[in-house]
Amino acid sequence: MSYAGPEFESPQPRRPRRRPLTVALAVLVPGALLGWLVHAGVSGAADEGSAPAGSGVAASPTAGTALVPPALTSNGADAKGLGATPLRGKVIVIDPGHNLTNFRHTAEINRKVNIGTNRKECDTTGTSTNSGYAEAKFTLDVAHRLRTLLEKQGATVKLTQDGDRPYGPCVDERARIGNRAKADAVVSIHADGAAAGQRGYHVILPGRVHKGIADTRRIVAPSAALGRFVAAGFGHVTGSGPSNYVGHGTGLVTRTDLGGLNLSTVPKVFIECGNMRDRKDAAQLTSGAWRQKAAQGISEGIVRFLRG
Repeated sequence: MSYAGPEFESPQPRRPRRRPLTVALAVLVPGALLGWLVHAGVSGAADEGSAPAGSGVAASPTAGTALVPPALTSNGADAKGLGATPLRGKVIVIDPGHNLTNFRHTAEINRKVNIGTNRKECDTTGTSTNSGYAEAKFTLDVAHRLRTLLEKQGATVKLTQDGDRPYGPCVDERARIGNRAKADAVVSIHADGAAAGQRGYHVILPGRVHKGIADTRRIVAPSAALGRFVAAGFGHVTGSGPSNYVGHGTGLVTRTDLGGLNLSTVPKVFIECGNMRDRKDAAQLTSGAWRQKAAQGISEGIVRFLRG
């Protein structure tokens, strides 16, 4: 910030002569004032806060805890002076939920796969707004925006699907993609299809599962940390509130019935960015400007998680 204008300029002499003390004061006082204003402007920049994040079906052990990541600058450096590429060397997998052409492959997506606790459908078609904007279109758009933000910060980013396959992938394969990449973090992007009037976002955390081919014991704690940061970043940037229908106002939900979480061996969470069947939430989800904020909020959460 630059200070300009007559109030910050040295006064012009009206007399040919001044006493030495008067001259010194005329020179020093404006400079001191300028220095004080610059100092006040810099020290006044503080991390912005946010309301406590929302929740999901199962009460989170961290309910009521607000974690607010500092805002990132456009080049990826945060308020604490991190470098321009804080994610260099990190691998992040983004999982855009569902697939736009799943509806053409009902037999394939209805095939049951092993998720450890039981067998579940390979995938679903997802939901849509009342006007027909598909969840799968929303998730892929946010995934692309998120990938751009993360790559600018030095991360290696992989998508589980990029509109490049006829259906799926199945939930078990989505988990394997993150596992094989040895991802430092995986975020699965979704939007809910709840009743009208039910609004807000929530982040789904993996519960403790040790059954069959599923063993989440080593990822429960880091996934919970990732989820708290993502929820805080998302609420902070989008201005959205936590879910008013699940999670008891924490924005965090723990589940053990999702194959994408049960089969993960790396930190992973799901985020339901809003309810596509609610008119007010749908207006946000269908806005490109809001989807950019959603991607930025998720990005900020991932950065804070990976920077510890």
